[in-house]
Amino acid sequence: MLAPAPIPPDLMSLGFTPEAIVAAIEARATLTRTPCGSGEMVWRSWGQGEPLVLLHGGYGSWTHWLRNILPFADTRRVIAADLPGLGDSANAPEPHTPEGLAAILIEGLDRLIDRAEPIDLVGFSFGGVIGGHVAAGLGARLRRFVIVGSGGMGLPRAEMAPLRSWRSIDDPAARETVHRDNLAILMFGDAIRIDPVALHLQKRNAEKGRVRSPVISRTDTLRRVLPAITGRIGGIWGEDDNIARGMLDSRRDVLREADPRAEFVVIPDAGHWVSYEVAPAFNAALARMLGMSLQDMAAAGAAGGATQGRVS
Repeated sequence: MLAPAPIPPDLMSLGFTPEAIVAAIEARATLTRTPCGSGEMVWRSWGQGEPLVLLHGGYGSWTHWLRNILPFADTRRVIAADLPGLGDSANAPEPHTPEGLAAILIEGLDRLIDRAEPIDLVGFSFGGVIGGHVAAGLGARLRRFVIVGSGGMGLPRAEMAPLRSWRSIDDPAARETVHRDNLAILMFGDAIRIDPVALHLQKRNAEKGRVRSPVISRTDTLRRVLPAITGRIGGIWGEDDNIARGMLDSRRDVLREADPRAEFVVIPDAGHWVSYEVAPAFNAALARMLGMSLQDMAAAGAAGGATQGRVS
């Protein structure tokens, strides 16, 4: 097994262990709880300004955005959800459907954000699939919806090795090996970049997951709801995303069916979890797509990477 990569400098500045880094970022957050089935959905928010809502991927949590939250919280109110049945949020009523999950999120956003405020929404992977239904439900309140490496388009997927199951493994070291293998198979474009924080997040998030997100993501539910979105649509993909490798043009074309002006950014040398693996380039692409000024991009630490990523 490859030796772990060093912890990225932006995270190392917050602590010396994965647990300390997560705790340092979470300590700066304001927690809000909204209804979710018979329990509560958990939201965390940082900073002040116009709302930027982040929806994580399947078998994930708010920590999928660990390297993106603080840079944007300098100029925006960043709101990161734990989706129903994932992270610290309660289970959603079954059966789990995109429409049902989105309704829970929209109710939460109604409580978190004044209806007069425009909302920028970003969804990664499964968060983009559910986010499409949230975006449509927000109507005129939505300004932009940025989709990051999402399925839900009914498109072919690239051939990929099957993910390994950790569920029947009791030995902690052996279980950790499986989590690392799954990061290499699905989440990272280059396994040499897998660091202790990424591994810690993968283990923690996967073992809390209770929603079978792949069942929903393999449908065309996002593609069907995109035309109902009134705000601008954009997409960011890692060029080496193992789900869509060699098939990125088809993802771009689906977005432009709904919004002919949709900006589509491909970030080279990056895989599925592009927002973590190459965070500076991703932050720059997202800041540009959100229409942030050069001053705001500099405050977000994104200006220096603004040339990274190919717009198509």
